Parts: sequence; C-alpha cells; structure tokens
Amino acid sequence: MKIMSTAGSLFLVLVLTLLTGCGGGSGFKTTALSAENINLIFVVTPDLAYQAAGDVDPNTANLTGQGLQRSLMMATYLKQQVLGSKNVTAIYTLAPMTHLQTANKYPDMTAIGYIQQFALLNQYTLPVDTAGTTTYTANSFPLNAAYSGSVPDGVIAPAAYCPNCAGLDFNNTGSNNDTLVTGIINNKTPGYYVFSAPWETISALLASINSHYGYNLNLPSTYGGPNQVYAISIPASGSASLVTYNSNLNPTATYPVLPAPVASNACTHSQQSYFSTSRIGGVGGSTIPANINTNQRIYIVRHAEAHPDTNSGFENGNFVGAGQWRALDLHNALRGKISPNVVYSIDPSQWFHIGANNFSYVRPSLTVLPYAIANNLPYYLVSSFQLGDANEPQLASNYFFTGGTFSNQTVLLAWESTRIKPLINALLNSYGGNNLPLLPTAWPPTDYDTIWTVTLDAQGNLTVDNDQCEGIDTTKLPATVPLF
Repeated sequence: MKIMSTAGSLFLVLVLTLLTGCGGGSGFKTTALSAENINLIFVVTPDLAYQAAGDVDPNTANLTGQGLQRSLMMATYLKQQVLGSKNVTAIYTLAPMTHLQTANKYPDMTAIGYIQQFALLNQYTLPVDTAGTTTYTANSFPLNAAYSGSVPDGVIAPAAYCPNCAGLDFNNTGSNNDTLVTGIINNKTPGYYVFSAPWETISALLASINSHYGYNLNLPSTYGGPNQVYAISIPASGSASLVTYNSNLNPTATYPVLPAPVASNACTHSQQSYFSTSRIGGVGGSTIPANINTNQRIYIVRHAEAHPDTNSGFENGNFVGAGQWRALDLHNALRGKISPNVVYSIDPSQWFHIGANNFSYVRPSLTVLPYAIANNLPYYLVSSFQLGDANEPQLASNYFFTGGTFSNQTVLLAWESTRIKPLINALLNSYGGNNLPLLPTAWPPTDYDTIWTVTLDAQGNLTVDNDQCEGIDTTKLPATVPLF
C-alpha cells in the first residue's frame, strides 16, 4: 500500500523545497484559477492503496473520522483557494461499484463522500413549478456519478445511459473517462470542472489528457499525498498549464464535531400517524412465506433535506446544505435508538430524468454514509435492480427479506421516500391474510425524520411500525452547510 505517513509528508515537502531553491517558494500555486479558462480540477481521494495513514478504515474500506474531517476541510479550501469563492461548473465523481475493495467487495464510497461537502458549498438554480417560470436557488450542486456505456459485473444496466450525468469509472472501461474529459475540453466552455476519484484513476486521466492533446505537461509520477490538488488550466489562446495546490490540512483522528448543536425534537407522529401491524403465521389468515428471513430487523430512513422551496419542487438528485447537518449528526441522533451491524442504500450511480434535466440519484447513500463512518460499519449498495423499475417494491422486498442473506442481521437502510411504504406493503402482502391493514402509501414531502422498523422473529413472523424517529428538527437546521 502507498500510505503517506506524517513523517513522509514532511519529508516530501522538504524535498520539494530544496528542489525549487531557496528563493523559488514551495512550487505550489497560492492564487485562484482564472474563470476565463477551462479548469480541470483533480481531487485525489483516498482508497486502500493510496492514502494518508489513518484516512481509510482497512476493515470497511470507508473513510475514517479523520478522512471525513479531511474531506470537510478540503471542501472549504477548494471553494476559497482554488475557485476563489466562485461557483463550480460541474462535479464528476467515481461510480462506487466500479471499484470494489477487500474480499468483502465494499464499493468505493470515499470518492463521492469526499466531494459532497464541496458540492453543498456551491449553489444550483432550478425551476420549481410546472410552467418553469419560478426558480429556486439552493445550497446544493448535483454530483455526476452515473455509469457510461457499461456497468460492472452484478450491476443492472440502465434502460439508457445518462447523456450528461456520467461519472468516472475506476478502470476507465471503454475509455469512458477519456471521452468525458475530451468532450469538456473540446466544448471550449470556460469554468471549473472538478473530478473526485482515487489516485489510480486521476493519474491515468492526467496522462491521457496530456498525451491526447500534446500538452507536454510535467505530470506527477507518484502519489503526492492527500493534500495536493491538481489542475490543468486551459486558456482560450496559449498553452495549457498544470498547477498544483497544497492544502496543508492536518485533521484530527476523530469524527468531526459540528460547529453548533443540532436541534432535536420528539417523535410526535404529526406528519405520519403512528402505525403498527403484524403478520403472525396462522393468525388472520396469514401464512409465513417459505423463503422468508428470520431474526432480522431493518430500520428504513429517508434521505436528508433535499427540497427546500415551499412546494418541495427543487430536485437535483442531491440533498441541500441543511441536509448535511442531519447527515453528519445522524450517528448522534440515533445513538441508543438503533444498533445496526451493516448499512445499505441504493447505488448512487442510478440516474433519473426530470423536466429538462438528468441527475444521478446520490442523496440516500450520502445521508447514511457519515453514520457508517462514525460507527465503523460495513456499507453496501443495492445495484441489482433499478429504483425506477415498475416492479421495484417486490424486487426490493425479495432482496431484503427472502433468501436468508439478511437473516440474523440488523440493517440501516436509506431509501427513496415514495418507495419505502410500497416496499413494506409488498412484504406484508406476501403473508396473505384476510383484510389485514397495509401502510398508507403517501409520504409527506417535508418529513425527513420518520423511521420505519421491520422485524422478523425466529419463525418469520413479521412486525412493522413507525414508533421511532431520528429526532432532528428539520425546521431549525441552517440553510448552509456547517463549515470546517
């Protein structure tokens, strides 16, 4: 593994200083990139092979508290020092399922998680009415993470690949990464294009750009540590240049502490009335399905705050600044309420079309990522069926509640809100019964707090309720992200 220790980082800085001479400075750029240029900005995210010591958990291949802190601090550095506080033009990140790590094949969620705080430091404007005449500007920016042209083994291919929300492929399968970047360069639209991926992907992409366009840039030949940011800046006339920034970040080895406490609230069931139902074999005509799991509990939550306008019409696939407070505090809000041994969500590389826009659906997975980090839990993505499949409720019910995979497991699952209750109803229906109650399918758009709990006992008897909530007061969350 190419792990950069603190001592190694200091040695690298010393060597660079000596190489640049006493009067030449550090060799790192200290001024912001010009908005008049095409700026390709490369953020190197940690993985098991290339990281600073302590940034990635070797057991889960996920960020540690230290790694998460570095990402939060890096976001501020990127926004202020690299972009000069200007708005980003586009963000491209790794499709997590293209880079599976350890024998357990954990998806690489570090790249997308690493750039999320930066995305929320930028703003995005969208129409929020059917006529398209009323717009809303939110503290949020979409993350391009969709598959392009192919999918990894075991991942279901979309009905069509997203024409303009593709992310990066770890192995550059089919030269998809090269095609993405050459399209940006050839389009000749100035701006700030940010790429978030591991060193293996970034270094190959830098080399491809350099070779394809004959820029003759002096590219880094080895991993330079987690604090360096690379940018190829291309002016309208003249030569492209490679610049390197050094953020000099030094995060502590603990989970980030929010700059202010998050307001809590009680579970009043004001948005979703209390509901509880059960299916007991032989009672009310219920029959326990032959292949049902046993000794299982799943806590199902919605994504963090994402629709801040009055009519909840803002939609860019991500959550907004207020949602980052919820996501980062979720481990604290749920302490003593749930004790999962694994975390699941939908693959953020799935995409959808709305209005004139296409977006990667990243927000459920990013909502529970900090919880997994804080509790050192394994994190998996559901990628074997499409969230938009007409039969998704049954597919999801079969995936989570049959076949024995999740027997003797306690799971935290982040899912799309309008599909949570249909998923549970599909499970309830599998027991049959005589006029037994089902969940009302509507989910209030302003409810980000309700938790649905599904429990299967040792015989496969089923209980469902919404007794618990996260206990975070959405009305008191700041509109902007916490700063680090």
